[in-house]
Amino acid sequence: MDVRAQIASVFHLDKCIGCHTCSVACKNLWTDRRGAEYMWWNNVETKPGTGYPTLWEDQQQYRGGWELHNGRLRLRATGKIRGLTNIFFNPTLPELDDYYEPWSYRYGDLFDAPQGDVQPTARPISLVTGRPMDIESGPNWDDDLGGSPVYAANDPNLAGLNEEERRSLFQLQRLHMFYIPRICNHCLNPGCVAACPSGAMYKRGEDGIVLVNQEKCRGWRFCVSGCPYKKVYYNWETGKSEKCLLCYPRQEDGFAPACFHSCVGRIRYLGLLLYDASRVEEVASAPEEMLVRLQRDLILDPFSPEVIEGARDNGIHDRWIEAAQGSPVYRLVKEWELALPLHAEFRTLPTLFYVPPLLPIMGMLGEDGYHLEAEELFDAVEQARVPIRYLTSLFGAGDQKVVTRALLKLAAVRFHRRAATVGDLRAGVAEKMLEQAACSPTEAEAIFRLTSLATADERHRVPPYQGEAIVEETADPHTRRGDAGFGGRLPPRRGF
Repeated sequence: MDVRAQIASVFHLDKCIGCHTCSVACKNLWTDRRGAEYMWWNNVETKPGTGYPTLWEDQQQYRGGWELHNGRLRLRATGKIRGLTNIFFNPTLPELDDYYEPWSYRYGDLFDAPQGDVQPTARPISLVTGRPMDIESGPNWDDDLGGSPVYAANDPNLAGLNEEERRSLFQLQRLHMFYIPRICNHCLNPGCVAACPSGAMYKRGEDGIVLVNQEKCRGWRFCVSGCPYKKVYYNWETGKSEKCLLCYPRQEDGFAPACFHSCVGRIRYLGLLLYDASRVEEVASAPEEMLVRLQRDLILDPFSPEVIEGARDNGIHDRWIEAAQGSPVYRLVKEWELALPLHAEFRTLPTLFYVPPLLPIMGMLGEDGYHLEAEELFDAVEQARVPIRYLTSLFGAGDQKVVTRALLKLAAVRFHRRAATVGDLRAGVAEKMLEQAACSPTEAEAIFRLTSLATADERHRVPPYQGEAIVEETADPHTRRGDAGFGGRLPPRRGF
């Protein structure tokens, strides 16, 4: 057993309101430079929809991630031989139009226009060419258009639905949509790292964050092709690749990443996971329908004496083990089995997990209290406005049971709290639902507490880094929070 530490995160989609505050916070902090105008390391998509870049989920077109070939993993887009033959021409790269051409406005026209009868306007100009342009798309061009025949109807996840399920998605009385915020997944088996011919992409040993060495990067852009989530970007000004770095400078000072800190809906959870690195290839090579369950099995119990001993043998500090034991991500992913990876079939083993949205369920208020049209909780979940097979395409890699189990537990907790606070359910209904979802009242209360009432410190458990350890030798770390000094005379030797 090879115990490693990984910073991981969970996004609770039931709480996302699509305000894009996270996107703007990230944009202002990291990608407000020339050449990075079109980059949105954090973006929020409407589902059903085509996303950003357009149709990024269609791996028949972009060929990102991994595939099984003769029982072994190989990159879809490139390899040692294939990469050499098309190193100067990569046919699977998304083009600028697949993102959008960034623009500004010629504001001087508003002040310099001569006097006349027509109100002057500021023409849009391209930030790439500097020429006037017509705006045709943007990073959230399909925002809130979950029923659009243009965007929603072309969602690749609709391919697995039958004609009746597709038709129901666009019926006016059933029309519904939800949001998916996306950042880099900092995968355990990252395709971008494997695809990079210059070795510029790497995964930090201490916390698993995937980064780009700007000195080594030669701009081959195979990392863009290798990432199936299209979260690596090419800076056309510097000729280097760039991506989300999970705000590791903030984390090293004890703060949550900017998008986590600014999230209005408080949907984001950050924590440490311990996993068995020796099984990564085995899990990534498993049949599709087993990927979600096996990735969950890959996560180790931080309270196990064997795991603790293995972590110490690999140089993981005791305080990092304590951080893993208090991780909200561990509880949501492993203990409660609520959070699921996005498109596990890409075989990158992402460490960003999502609590699937509990979409509206048909019900009515009668004389004897509120009750569902369905007789059983299982039927109620099946009758949600968005077909469960659509959510399975997103979060289940074909395994509908793991998605159904998460939705059942979420629904049971909701009705358990409704019975406790509103009191309009018939006697015994909430208890029956908890039993059907295999969820105890104690667990339901713990889920409610973490998903509804948790403070920032409970949602973001940032482990202590070496910088904090150096400060503790001479001063109270709380008085030095936010400092960006050297910390010590000699650079620290990373021990984990």
